[in-house]
Amino acid sequence: MAREYPIEKTRNIGIIAHIDAGKTTVSERVLFYTGITYKIGEVHEGAAVMDWMEQERERGITITSAATTTYWRRSYEADQNSKEGLYQVNIIDTPGHVDFTAEVERSLRVLDGAVVVFDGVAGVEAQSETVWHQANKYNVPRMCFVNKLDRMGADFEFVLKSIHNRLTKDAVPVVIPIGAEENLRGVIDLIRMKQVVFEGKNGEQITAQDIEGGLKEYAETYRHHMLEKLAESDEVFMNKFFAGEYSEEDIRGAIRRATLSNMFVPVFSGSALKNKGVQLVLDGVIDFLPSPADLETIKGTDAKTHAEVERKQVDEEKFSALVFKIMIDPFVGTLSFVRIYSGILKKGDSVYNATSGETIRIGRIVRMHANDRQEIDALHCGDIGSIVGLKEAKTGDTLSSPQFPIVLEKIVFRDPVIWMKIEPKTKSDQEKLGNALKFLIDEDPTFQLSFNTETGDTIIGGMGELHLEIKVDRLRREFKVEANVGRPQVAYRETITKEVEVEAKYIKQSGGRGQYGHVNIKAAPLERDGGFEFVNAIKGGSIPESFIPAVEKGIKEAMDKGVIGGYPVRDMKVTLFDGSYHDVDSSDLAFKIAGSMALSDAVKKASPVFLEPIMSLEVSVPEEFLGDITGDLSSRRARIEEVGDRAQLKVINAKVPLSEMFGYVTILRSLTQGRGFSSMEFSHYQELPQYLGDQLVAMRNPSSEESK
Repeated sequence: MAREYPIEKTRNIGIIAHIDAGKTTVSERVLFYTGITYKIGEVHEGAAVMDWMEQERERGITITSAATTTYWRRSYEADQNSKEGLYQVNIIDTPGHVDFTAEVERSLRVLDGAVVVFDGVAGVEAQSETVWHQANKYNVPRMCFVNKLDRMGADFEFVLKSIHNRLTKDAVPVVIPIGAEENLRGVIDLIRMKQVVFEGKNGEQITAQDIEGGLKEYAETYRHHMLEKLAESDEVFMNKFFAGEYSEEDIRGAIRRATLSNMFVPVFSGSALKNKGVQLVLDGVIDFLPSPADLETIKGTDAKTHAEVERKQVDEEKFSALVFKIMIDPFVGTLSFVRIYSGILKKGDSVYNATSGETIRIGRIVRMHANDRQEIDALHCGDIGSIVGLKEAKTGDTLSSPQFPIVLEKIVFRDPVIWMKIEPKTKSDQEKLGNALKFLIDEDPTFQLSFNTETGDTIIGGMGELHLEIKVDRLRREFKVEANVGRPQVAYRETITKEVEVEAKYIKQSGGRGQYGHVNIKAAPLERDGGFEFVNAIKGGSIPESFIPAVEKGIKEAMDKGVIGGYPVRDMKVTLFDGSYHDVDSSDLAFKIAGSMALSDAVKKASPVFLEPIMSLEVSVPEEFLGDITGDLSSRRARIEEVGDRAQLKVINAKVPLSEMFGYVTILRSLTQGRGFSSMEFSHYQELPQYLGDQLVAMRNPSSEESK
């Protein structure tokens, strides 16, 4: 089945940024200029195509990543209505709010390149750093677009300096603005050395002119820096540069090679809202970001032999794909978003889910445009699309040909940091609530569900207050489930601080066959975020190999249940080094219980402590409120790390316990007359002070001595 566009003319990109930097506005302009839409949808009017959820349009923020496919010709002066020379561009517009950072994580896992958008006034903000580091994690080549240069206080030089100071020295302007604030007239293309102006109702009429005399020196300074940086980054261009013999195409080629090797980050500029500069960003996507063909091979593990294997990213290769997102569509049911890494996926094919071990027949395949769908017959290598009705697939699952099963690297998500009790308002809502929560959990791996066996409560967990608020709102609107929710609770953890050895025996005689399990374990603390490590050090067969998994399972279950306060135990290494068994009475159940008993005893003897989630907080306020805000933060056990300047504001960076920050946005507005704003994201876990740990135990067991 022939592909419509060569793989070399395919781009898979994400648009990523801090909240309110203008990502969705950039996406809307891209859709308009490429002819996908005929009217620009504005975020502030609640009409953005890519923000299709009701909650997104009401709040003016992106909550879920939206995918679309569009087409662009390399030159912004070309006729976009002709099919000659078109490139296929698959775009994912991602959320900027930290509570939905998993959407960015899973998008970057499957994308080949990224456009990072910055606010022309604020520069690098807290979530800008987070998404940048996520892109570093997946080694994603990227470009920058300094947006909102029409705003009062906009300063291109300031933003560039903040990128250099906080993100990378390799960011180099290739397009610079002409003027700023209300005087933003256009941009200068440093490769062609032309000034570009945007006219017409929506800036769709573009003309490249000679640079005005007064701007020539300004442009030459930036161009010389760009050429010098290229000479440092690319040996081929260096020889041409020093010989003084290079063309526009030589410059473009050098920028592309250096960008793909992450040694150069092209910086563009303009204002998406005022329709200035977006077309040049599209050109940059084509010119400088990779196609799937540039990435050559993808590595994975053979599902049968567990040996490392590679797949070439070509249509002729054996099929493999990664499920990176699940969405519940009210009209068609489950939509599984996939990135095809090798081969071709056709309607009617049978594919193997190497994660679940199931073979599935593919029914409908669609190409997504936000929440609209276009039926297609096949997805080729490098394509992004959706499969309808793949009910058992989960985020991170690998699909492959049944004859050659492969497991690609999974997407790892953080555990929730906040929990909330939820219960249906009526009995008729009980069953509906369970089904709705299953759908939401399938969609979002950072949204989790647990049950308190002691109280019978249903608990939902997420990455922040807004995250859970949106989920509860969706239960009501989409699934028609009315629910009562409790106050948000912090996701504390338990851990140990010293090494201990313990012995546990589970012996039960009740007539007939009994139960016998005997284990000796050593428990030792791991460094923070070390998780859990189980070591089987049994020698001489003191415990048969067949019972070892049961011991590990018992230990894990006890850790998840908690020991001193009912919170999960983490950052711990458990070594099973001895024990005994009975020929008749020993069983998996007996060794599982013995493992659970041993773990509980070990934690109690190993000087246990609680861990609490610590957040990275950034607060921006006018200077006259600085003292009030720092004083308030100190009362919240915050550690203020830095106070800097950004435009006309003071910016406070601090580490603060999550437990002290519920409702902080409202308090901040009150303290600053509505002029302060903040951004917060998870940083790490650290030990909870002893007096607060005692309070946690007392709340868990009001009859204990600590509560008297």
